[in-house]
Amino acid sequence: MADDKKKKGDEAPADHEAAAAAAEKKAKREAMAAEGKARAQKAKEQTGLTRAASPEDPPPRKGLPRLQVVYQNEVVPQLMKEFGYKNRMQAPKITKITINMGLGEAISNPKVMDSAIEELRAIAAQQPVVTKAKKSIATFKLREGQKIGCMLTLRRQKMYEFFDRMVNLALPRVRDFKGVSPRAFDGRGNYSLGIKEQIIFPEINYDKIDKIKGLNVSIVTTARTDEEGRALLRHLGMPFRS
Repeated sequence: MADDKKKKGDEAPADHEAAAAAAEKKAKREAMAAEGKARAQKAKEQTGLTRAASPEDPPPRKGLPRLQVVYQNEVVPQLMKEFGYKNRMQAPKITKITINMGLGEAISNPKVMDSAIEELRAIAAQQPVVTKAKKSIATFKLREGQKIGCMLTLRRQKMYEFFDRMVNLALPRVRDFKGVSPRAFDGRGNYSLGIKEQIIFPEINYDKIDKIKGLNVSIVTTARTDEEGRALLRHLGMPFRS
Protein backbone atom coordinates (compact mmCIF):
# COMPACT_ATOMS: atom_id res chain seq x y z
CA MET A 1 0.00 0.00 0.00
CA ALA A 2 2.73 2.40 0.98
CA ASP A 3 4.62 1.61 -2.19
CA ASP A 4 1.50 2.29 -4.30
CA LYS A 5 0.96 5.65 -2.65
CA LYS A 6 4.60 6.52 -3.21
CA LYS A 7 4.35 5.71 -6.92
CA LYS A 8 1.21 7.83 -7.27
CA GLY A 9 2.96 10.68 -5.50
CA ASP A 10 5.92 10.45 -7.89
CA GLU A 11 3.65 10.47 -10.95
CA ALA A 12 1.71 13.57 -9.85
CA PRO A 13 4.65 16.03 -10.08
CA ALA A 14 5.65 14.56 -13.47
CA ASP A 15 2.13 15.07 -14.85
CA HIS A 16 2.11 18.61 -13.50
CA GLU A 17 5.44 19.42 -15.19
CA ALA A 18 4.23 18.00 -18.53
CA ALA A 19 1.05 20.05 -18.35
CA ALA A 20 3.04 23.18 -17.53
CA ALA A 21 5.38 22.57 -20.47
CA ALA A 22 2.45 22.04 -22.83
CA ALA A 23 0.80 25.25 -21.62
CA GLU A 24 4.06 27.16 -22.14
CA LYS A 25 4.41 25.86 -25.72
CA LYS A 26 0.81 26.82 -26.48
CA ALA A 27 1.38 30.32 -25.10
CA LYS A 28 4.49 30.71 -27.29
CA ARG A 29 2.57 29.58 -30.41
CA GLU A 30 -0.22 32.06 -29.71
CA ALA A 31 2.30 34.86 -29.16
CA MET A 32 4.07 34.07 -32.45
CA ALA A 33 0.76 33.99 -34.32
CA ALA A 34 -0.26 37.34 -32.85
CA GLU A 35 3.11 38.82 -33.79
CA GLY A 36 2.76 37.54 -37.36
CA LYS A 37 -0.69 39.09 -37.70
CA ALA A 38 0.63 42.39 -36.36
CA ARG A 39 3.49 42.42 -38.90
CA ALA A 40 1.11 41.62 -41.75
CA GLN A 41 -1.26 44.43 -40.71
CA LYS A 42 1.63 46.91 -40.44
CA ALA A 43 2.91 45.95 -43.89
CA LYS A 44 -0.61 46.34 -45.27
CA GLU A 45 -0.85 49.88 -43.92
CA GLN A 46 2.60 50.82 -45.23
CA THR A 47 1.93 49.56 -48.77
CA GLY A 48 -1.51 51.19 -48.91
CA LEU A 49 -3.52 48.04 -49.53
CA THR A 50 -7.24 48.72 -49.38
CA ARG A 51 -8.82 45.50 -50.66
CA ALA A 52 -10.16 43.10 -48.06
CA ALA A 53 -7.61 40.38 -47.40
CA SER A 54 -8.33 36.84 -48.58
CA PRO A 55 -7.10 33.70 -46.80
CA GLU A 56 -5.17 32.86 -49.99
CA ASP A 57 -3.48 36.26 -50.21
CA PRO A 58 0.27 36.27 -49.47
CA PRO A 59 1.27 38.77 -46.78
CA PRO A 60 2.58 42.00 -48.38
CA ARG A 61 6.16 43.06 -47.74
CA LYS A 62 7.52 46.49 -47.01
CA GLY A 63 8.89 48.51 -49.90
CA LEU A 64 7.23 46.67 -52.80
CA PRO A 65 7.16 48.54 -56.14
CA ARG A 66 3.85 50.19 -56.99
CA LEU A 67 3.16 47.92 -59.95
CA GLN A 68 3.85 44.77 -57.93
CA VAL A 69 1.24 45.83 -55.37
CA VAL A 70 -1.20 46.51 -58.22
CA TYR A 71 -0.53 43.04 -59.62
CA GLN A 72 -1.17 41.31 -56.28
CA ASN A 73 -4.32 43.23 -55.35
CA GLU A 74 -5.98 44.11 -58.67
CA VAL A 75 -4.55 42.15 -61.60
CA VAL A 76 -4.66 38.67 -60.02
CA PRO A 77 -8.38 38.91 -59.05
CA GLN A 78 -9.21 40.19 -62.57
CA LEU A 79 -7.33 37.31 -64.21
CA MET A 80 -8.98 34.77 -61.90
CA LYS A 81 -12.40 36.10 -62.87
CA GLU A 82 -11.57 36.34 -66.58
CA PHE A 83 -10.08 32.85 -67.01
CA GLY A 84 -11.84 31.02 -64.19
CA TYR A 85 -8.76 30.20 -62.12
CA LYS A 86 -9.60 28.51 -58.83
CA ASN A 87 -6.30 29.45 -57.15
CA ARG A 88 -4.47 32.76 -57.36
CA MET A 89 -1.22 30.85 -58.00
CA GLN A 90 -2.65 29.81 -61.39
CA ALA A 91 -2.70 33.43 -62.55
CA PRO A 92 0.19 34.23 -64.95
CA LYS A 93 2.93 36.61 -63.87
CA ILE A 94 6.06 38.20 -65.27
CA THR A 95 9.21 36.25 -64.34
CA LYS A 96 11.91 38.35 -66.01
CA ILE A 97 12.57 41.13 -68.53
CA THR A 98 15.59 40.98 -70.84
CA ILE A 99 16.92 44.13 -72.51
CA ASN A 100 19.33 43.76 -75.43
CA MET A 101 21.15 46.43 -77.42
CA GLY A 102 22.88 45.25 -80.62
CA LEU A 103 25.78 47.36 -81.88
CA GLY A 104 27.01 46.39 -85.32
CA GLU A 105 28.93 49.67 -85.47
CA ALA A 106 31.12 48.45 -82.60
CA ILE A 107 33.07 46.36 -85.16
CA SER A 108 34.65 49.50 -86.62
CA ASN A 109 34.16 51.84 -83.64
CA PRO A 110 34.77 50.06 -80.29
CA LYS A 111 34.17 53.29 -78.34
CA VAL A 112 30.45 53.17 -79.09
CA MET A 113 30.26 50.20 -76.73
CA ASP A 114 31.19 52.34 -73.72
CA SER A 115 28.36 54.81 -74.29
CA ALA A 116 25.87 51.97 -74.88
CA ILE A 117 26.78 50.33 -71.56
CA GLU A 118 26.38 53.63 -69.71
CA GLU A 119 23.00 54.33 -71.31
CA LEU A 120 21.68 50.82 -70.66
CA ARG A 121 22.84 51.03 -67.05
CA ALA A 122 20.99 54.35 -66.64
CA ILE A 123 17.79 52.95 -68.19
CA ALA A 124 17.62 49.75 -66.12
CA ALA A 125 19.58 50.70 -62.98
CA GLN A 126 21.68 47.55 -63.38
CA GLN A 127 25.10 46.77 -64.84
CA PRO A 128 24.79 45.16 -68.31
CA VAL A 129 27.06 42.47 -69.69
CA VAL A 130 28.83 42.63 -73.04
CA THR A 131 27.74 40.15 -75.72
CA LYS A 132 30.32 38.72 -78.13
CA ALA A 133 30.12 37.10 -81.56
CA LYS A 134 29.86 33.30 -81.45
CA LYS A 135 31.41 32.79 -84.88
CA SER A 136 33.33 34.67 -87.56
CA ILE A 137 31.52 36.06 -90.61
CA ALA A 138 33.85 37.37 -93.31
CA THR A 139 31.06 39.22 -95.17
CA PHE A 140 30.48 41.49 -92.17
CA LYS A 141 34.16 41.59 -91.19
CA LEU A 142 33.15 39.95 -87.93
CA ARG A 143 35.56 37.85 -85.88
CA GLU A 144 34.62 35.29 -83.24
CA GLY A 145 34.72 36.78 -79.75
CA GLN A 146 34.35 40.38 -80.96
CA LYS A 147 32.12 42.66 -78.87
CA ILE A 148 28.85 43.34 -80.71
CA GLY A 149 26.37 44.44 -78.04
CA CYS A 150 25.27 44.48 -74.43
CA MET A 151 22.31 43.07 -72.49
CA LEU A 152 20.91 42.53 -69.02
CA THR A 153 18.14 40.60 -67.28
CA LEU A 154 15.83 42.15 -64.69
CA ARG A 155 13.96 40.15 -62.06
CA ARG A 156 11.73 40.76 -59.04
CA GLN A 157 11.47 44.41 -57.90
CA LYS A 158 13.74 45.93 -60.58
CA MET A 159 11.67 44.15 -63.21
CA TYR A 160 8.42 45.75 -61.98
CA GLU A 161 10.05 49.18 -61.64
CA PHE A 162 11.39 49.10 -65.20
CA PHE A 163 8.08 47.89 -66.66
CA ASP A 164 6.23 50.66 -64.82
CA ARG A 165 8.58 53.35 -66.14
CA MET A 166 8.57 51.96 -69.68
CA VAL A 167 4.77 51.78 -69.91
CA ASN A 168 3.86 55.03 -68.16
CA LEU A 169 6.81 57.32 -69.00
CA ALA A 170 8.86 56.08 -71.95
CA LEU A 171 6.37 54.69 -74.50
CA PRO A 172 4.03 57.74 -74.37
CA ARG A 173 7.03 59.87 -75.45
CA VAL A 174 7.31 58.04 -78.79
CA ARG A 175 6.41 60.34 -81.66
CA ASP A 176 2.90 59.67 -83.02
CA PHE A 177 2.50 56.79 -80.57
CA LYS A 178 -0.68 54.79 -81.14
CA GLY A 179 0.08 51.74 -79.03
CA VAL A 180 2.21 48.62 -79.35
CA SER A 181 1.39 45.59 -81.49
CA PRO A 182 -0.84 43.02 -79.73
CA ARG A 183 0.55 40.24 -81.97
CA ALA A 184 4.22 40.25 -80.96
CA PHE A 185 3.87 37.12 -78.82
CA ASP A 186 5.80 33.89 -79.34
CA GLY A 187 2.89 31.47 -78.87
CA ARG A 188 3.70 30.77 -75.21
CA GLY A 189 2.73 34.07 -73.61
CA ASN A 190 6.09 35.84 -73.95
CA TYR A 191 6.19 39.30 -75.54
CA SER A 192 8.97 41.10 -77.44
CA LEU A 193 9.09 44.82 -78.11
CA GLY A 194 11.48 46.80 -80.29
CA ILE A 195 12.33 50.40 -79.37
CA LYS A 196 14.00 52.47 -82.08
CA GLU A 197 15.31 55.32 -79.92
CA GLN A 198 16.78 55.07 -76.44
CA ILE A 199 16.07 58.76 -75.85
CA ILE A 200 12.42 58.05 -74.99
CA PHE A 201 13.61 56.99 -71.53
CA PRO A 202 13.78 59.99 -69.17
CA GLU A 203 17.04 58.70 -67.66
CA ILE A 204 18.91 59.47 -70.91
CA ASN A 205 20.45 62.93 -71.23
CA TYR A 206 19.84 63.96 -74.84
CA ASP A 207 22.80 66.38 -74.84
CA LYS A 208 25.29 63.63 -73.95
CA ILE A 209 24.38 60.90 -76.45
CA ASP A 210 26.69 60.26 -79.40
CA LYS A 211 24.07 58.59 -81.63
CA ILE A 212 20.56 57.17 -81.61
CA LYS A 213 20.50 53.51 -80.60
CA GLY A 214 17.69 50.96 -80.60
CA LEU A 215 17.04 48.19 -78.11
CA ASN A 216 14.90 45.08 -77.76
CA VAL A 217 12.81 44.29 -74.68
CA SER A 218 11.65 40.70 -74.08
CA ILE A 219 9.04 40.07 -71.37
CA VAL A 220 8.93 36.47 -70.14
CA THR A 221 5.74 35.33 -68.38
CA THR A 222 4.33 32.12 -66.92
CA ALA A 223 1.29 32.33 -69.23
CA ARG A 224 0.53 29.17 -71.18
CA THR A 225 -1.12 30.94 -74.10
CA ASP A 226 -0.80 34.27 -75.88
CA GLU A 227 -4.30 35.19 -74.78
CA GLU A 228 -3.37 34.87 -71.11
CA GLY A 229 -0.10 36.75 -71.64
CA ARG A 230 -1.89 39.55 -73.49
CA ALA A 231 -4.47 39.86 -70.70
CA LEU A 232 -1.72 40.00 -68.07
CA LEU A 233 0.21 42.78 -69.81
CA ARG A 234 -2.98 44.70 -70.63
CA HIS A 235 -4.07 44.71 -66.98
CA LEU A 236 -0.56 45.88 -66.01
CA GLY A 237 -0.94 48.88 -68.32
CA MET A 238 0.68 47.83 -71.61
CA PRO A 239 -0.89 50.12 -74.27
CA PHE A 240 -1.85 47.68 -77.03
CA ARG A 241 -3.25 48.98 -80.30
CA SER A 242 -6.92 48.24 -80.77
